[in-house]
Amino acid sequence: MDRSPQQTTAGIWSRELAELPTLLSAHVRISALAAALAVLIGVPAAVLVARRPRWRAAVLGVVGVVQTIPGLALLALMVPLLGAFGFWPALSALVLYALLPIVRNTVTGIGGVDAAVLEAADGMGMTPGQRLLGVELPLALPVIVAGVRTAVVWTVGMATLGTPVGQPSLGSYIFGGLQTRNTAAVLVGCAAAALLAIVLDALLALLDASLGRRRRSGVWLSLGGVLAVVGGAWLAPFFASTAAARPVTTATSAINPAREAAREPAAAAESAVVHVGAKTFTEQYILASVIAQRLGAAGQRTERHESLGSTVAFDALRSGDIDVYVEYTGTIWSSYMQRGAPESSWRTLASTSAWLAERHGIRLLGPLGFENAYCLAMRRERAEALGVRDLRALASHASELAFGTDYELLKRPEWTRLTETYGLSFSRTVTYDPSFMYSALASGDVDVISAFSSDGRIDSLGLVVLDDPAQAFPPYDAVLLLSPRAAESDAIVGALAPLVGSIPVERMRRANEIVDRSEGRQTPEQAAHWLLENVPNGEP
Repeated sequence: MDRSPQQTTAGIWSRELAELPTLLSAHVRISALAAALAVLIGVPAAVLVARRPRWRAAVLGVVGVVQTIPGLALLALMVPLLGAFGFWPALSALVLYALLPIVRNTVTGIGGVDAAVLEAADGMGMTPGQRLLGVELPLALPVIVAGVRTAVVWTVGMATLGTPVGQPSLGSYIFGGLQTRNTAAVLVGCAAAALLAIVLDALLALLDASLGRRRRSGVWLSLGGVLAVVGGAWLAPFFASTAAARPVTTATSAINPAREAAREPAAAAESAVVHVGAKTFTEQYILASVIAQRLGAAGQRTERHESLGSTVAFDALRSGDIDVYVEYTGTIWSSYMQRGAPESSWRTLASTSAWLAERHGIRLLGPLGFENAYCLAMRRERAEALGVRDLRALASHASELAFGTDYELLKRPEWTRLTETYGLSFSRTVTYDPSFMYSALASGDVDVISAFSSDGRIDSLGLVVLDDPAQAFPPYDAVLLLSPRAAESDAIVGALAPLVGSIPVERMRRANEIVDRSEGRQTPEQAAHWLLENVPNGEP
């Protein structure tokens, strides 16, 4: 790998900024539509209940409860509720999240109109509708605009969370950058989202002040500014100087169920874009690039959908929203098949392959040649000091040790099986994003972590993996999964078949390490190119 060119700082920033027009446009589209729909729903709803105390309490209670749900959880809930991925779940969640400040401020603004003014309006013979449109709403408008202003800022921020459900946004920078330790990507995503929110907030603040002072010029200036910002960002990809030269392969395309459902399953198989999925960690980004490069070399056009949640990726595959991604047999066995005690590697592979084909029409093309299993790891010096080499020995010290893990393990069946098998009970348990979990162990914040057996940081940090003598964890062979449509494509199968059995764990661990390391790190695309150097060419 050392023969590959190192990325210069300028090159890193240039690559990240090249993606900005596309991601910014997607972010603005979803944010603007969500804010507009929230206004169209929230203001009329608030007007209806503003003078009805019982209804008002109920509506404010409902929109208030929505605000108590964490943003990412709300987005995730929309996927099973709508049975879709990408745009529609993200839009629905953002609209719901934006309703509270709009409804609350509209109710407050109407309720704050002076009773003497209302009496005067009634004395002039105004109908309720005339009073509402001619008196109450104009007087309440500054308060309503303040609510819209809050909702817009919230929406711009929350839209970054749409990435795990398949909606491209500036969050694609943040999620991908955190996982691959790409500071430039994180900074670009955060700065762009913050700048967008600040500019829109300033323009809406001008609108709020102009309405309060009855300054028409300020109103038109602020509205024109909002339209210019939204329109300019929306159309940014069309004006970007690099747009025409960009390859079809991209990590920013939204999963669009309506578009995919319209494709002919077999007839268009050879010409349709192949959608490549990836979950939210380094190895998945590398393997998605490996798949895209193989398909590209075979003349297939590809789009990549990265940073997807595990269940989102699987559900997208079986519904045909993505065509191929790498999954792990242990995840299929425990999370999707809901099986109990683990089987041997070959039995698990055979069972998962049959279940996928029979239940969902998904083709398990084959194992890549390595296993990325859950395992527990410690700093070598700490493990040697305690005399811990396996999980049975760890159990006798667990009550004195802190345990760090990723988001998923504690909710998975294998964690229950692991703790029951060995009687593990740690003094405290902390959940981390995987990119920070290893750093927490290295710094001594925790004593044990749930590592991944093919992770390059195991070697680079000098960690020791504890043996699992009872085999509580199931096998986690990395396997290529094809959607029902892709499974029938000879071109796709032919391009990807040479990957089967071609990547040993040592090579995958090295590829992960060169992306995750602090010094001289390379991109997932470069690591993928390195992996492919030893893969047979095959005949696509």
